[in-house]
Amino acid sequence: MSKSLGRVRAALDAAGVAVEILEMADSTRTAEDAARAAGCAVDQIAKSIIFRGEDTGHVVLFLTAGGNRVDPAKATAVAGQPLGKADAALIREETGFAIGGVAPVGHLKPVTAFFDPRLLDFDRVWAAAGTPRHVFAIAPQVLLDLTGAAVADFTG
Repeated sequence: MSKSLGRVRAALDAAGVAVEILEMADSTRTAEDAARAAGCAVDQIAKSIIFRGEDTGHVVLFLTAGGNRVDPAKATAVAGQPLGKADAALIREETGFAIGGVAPVGHLKPVTAFFDPRLLDFDRVWAAAGTPRHVFAIAPQVLLDLTGAAVADFTG
């Protein structure tokens, strides 16, 4: 088991959240790929979109429905600071994950997170489990509670 996948499993277990992590035959790097692999609607994919907080220098996580896009102006207002592109090195340093497999839990450092209310429209959503081929299904309210994210309007 990879270190990234192990951290996700450990975070879920520590929280008492019993979910099955699945390894998909094909990549789940994009929301469309993940939805196809999981057999669900694109909006049931909880994408982890990472920005760099320009004031803090730390990553800011936006968990959004697969069909939604993060609106930079709304995200900046929600985050309370200008946001910029987070490079792969910063993402890996703070979350421990590579782009394409960023999980909503199991980060190396505490992460400020925001949650797309669209995800709450479903009984379950699917999220990356630390690699481009591993995912897990979870009730969106459980995911929200687990991440400590704030529900906010940041899509456009």
